[in-house]
Amino acid sequence: MFSEAGKIVVVAGLITVGCGLLIIAFWSATGERWLSWLGNLPLDIRIERSNFRFYFPMGSSIVLSVLITLVLFLINKFIR
Repeated sequence: MFSEAGKIVVVAGLITVGCGLLIIAFWSATGERWLSWLGNLPLDIRIERSNFRFYFPMGSSIVLSVLITLVLFLINKFIR
């Protein structure tokens, strides 16, 4: 029971580290932001005043949630 849960945690950690390394590589190697769309989607709320800033990335959160759900669904489908 615990060995199966441990495998899942290790795989999830490796996927997270891999995604982080890809983002760092794409961001710093070119000098420009490859993910510039992230944070600038239509549902991302940004309010800036002289002494106040509010940012709520709802659109980006929805897109990332759908992508992560799709990846996890595909992993689950091919592992079992």
